[in-house]
Amino acid sequence: MKILAVCGSLKAQSANLALLRTAAQLAPPGVEVQLFTGLGELPHFNPDAEAQGISPSVTQWRQTLAASDAVLIATPEYGHSLPGVLKNAIDWVIGSGELEGKLVALTASTPAPERGRRGLRALGDTLRALSARIVGGDPIVRGPDMPIAIGRLLDALIEQGRADGAVGHRAR
Repeated sequence: MKILAVCGSLKAQSANLALLRTAAQLAPPGVEVQLFTGLGELPHFNPDAEAQGISPSVTQWRQTLAASDAVLIATPEYGHSLPGVLKNAIDWVIGSGELEGKLVALTASTPAPERGRRGLRALGDTLRALSARIVGGDPIVRGPDMPIAIGRLLDALIEQGRADGAVGHRAR
């Protein structure tokens, strides 16, 4: 099973990036967690720009998504919503369909359990508009139990992927 890990933050020392790296380390045999680091390279979404030719960064984003069995997104909350860079990335695949019906796990690395929930809800709403199948959706609190919570989310994503037959059935 191939899981694409996407961080909604461009910050070099992002806690969400650290969460995704931990998930990659915790992945069981037969499961590859690949970190996508190109969100900052994507141009601002503009349908007119696409008509003039697709940027190589957009092509890479679409191909990497299409080649994955599932997606794991860890993102901060900005202004009670999802970060603009993450929304922009999603906008680039609405018309091409790489997230359509895709199995996607959502979380946020937070200092407290009540933090990050509005951003995750906004992200979930956006992905549900694409008929993405959502797993998780709760923040993971930083601290000594964080690896356990990450492992549980990863297990739930893998289990759902196997139950749905998502493994080996990549979207589009």
